[in-house]
Amino acid sequence: MAKFELKLPKMGESVAEATLTNWLKNVGDSIEADEAVLEIATDKVDSEVPSEVDGILVERLFEIDDVIQVGQTIAVIETNSDAAASTKVEVALDTPSPTVIEKIEAPIVSTVATETATISNSEERFYSPLVKNIAAAEGIPQGELDAIAGSGKDGRVTKNDILAYIKNRGAKVADSGTKHTEKTDTAAKSAVVTKAVSINGGDEIIEMTRMGKLVAHHMVESIQTSAHVQSFIEADVTKIWNWRKKVKDAFMNREGENLTFTPIFMEAVAKAIKDFPMINISVEGDTIIKKKNINLGMAAALGNGDLIVPVIKNADQLNLVGMSKAVNDLARRARENTLKPDDVQGGTYTVTNVGTFGSIMGTPIINQPQVAILALGAIRKVPAVIETEEGDFIGIRYKMYLSHSYDHRVVNGALGGQFVKRVVTYLEAWDSNREI
Repeated sequence: MAKFELKLPKMGESVAEATLTNWLKNVGDSIEADEAVLEIATDKVDSEVPSEVDGILVERLFEIDDVIQVGQTIAVIETNSDAAASTKVEVALDTPSPTVIEKIEAPIVSTVATETATISNSEERFYSPLVKNIAAAEGIPQGELDAIAGSGKDGRVTKNDILAYIKNRGAKVADSGTKHTEKTDTAAKSAVVTKAVSINGGDEIIEMTRMGKLVAHHMVESIQTSAHVQSFIEADVTKIWNWRKKVKDAFMNREGENLTFTPIFMEAVAKAIKDFPMINISVEGDTIIKKKNINLGMAAALGNGDLIVPVIKNADQLNLVGMSKAVNDLARRARENTLKPDDVQGGTYTVTNVGTFGSIMGTPIINQPQVAILALGAIRKVPAVIETEEGDFIGIRYKMYLSHSYDHRVVNGALGGQFVKRVVTYLEAWDSNREI
């Protein structure tokens, strides 16, 4: 029988290892080519490792939370198609009913072909062939299957989830007052691990996501590491506002991309970093590392509240068109949860747009091991004093606050203030006739 070794694929030049966070397949499960076998995590990015072949999973070489090196064999898949068609699926249930075992142990191929036609995937949910097979064998309709809480990635229903559901379902029918065994209770809890549990009639216990835990740890570690201090400054971005309004439609027609304010701000930050390279550093012990490349992180809040910081590499070498495409691409893939590990590595300075949520300013926490981070406030139309050669007068201007947090261990007030002032200088000196 042919056997295929599933290895941890290369995920980027700077990524050498990953942590196994969840097995999506058990030994004995049928696997289709391109079907996810396990989930891994590298820093803030979660990924799935798919199978390259059809077959049966016969060996798992790592456990959850193990660290795996790129190129290491994670699992072994038997690729004999005849064996896959006749191999029985083994299940681990406490005193399961004979009907359940009999139906589940039917040949995989024939069952799927005849009984799973009514179970379909949707944009919200994906069901593996094994889960479909079990659902069909137990007569679980689409609506009932959709209601099962999944413990897999993005709420995916795993084999353990559906088996626990079947066990509980059978127990309720036989005797609603019968207590579950300790093992069954554990399986049932795993099926609803991502669902909020109501207590005291109104309170809820909500388990933090893996990324949420990482972010929380990262923020506390930053506060404990760096001496945070802030400088605030106001910028008049009226020229930029009017210029963007004038060119954005033509830009969309030509490039097929939205022209947002973010790439404009990123361009100004990259230019200011070139003027003040000692803001583009990191600290290791008593040593300062001056970075050669200017890699700008753009903090983004995901739909579930988690935070991720994709990185624009060599930002100072991009023109405004290139910067716009990079910003839009990273933002889109962050929303779709399709960022690669390399996309969040190597940042040297970070920009976060708190104005997206209506805040006029903020005091952001430094993204370690960097030494500074810039928060962009909301752009507001406000009355302002305008100085001219003929005298001062009141006019309507578009203004925003910039909040600069920096590590006072290595960045003094002069450097921190001068840097953010230079960013404002570039923004306010915008060429209203600039072509793009």
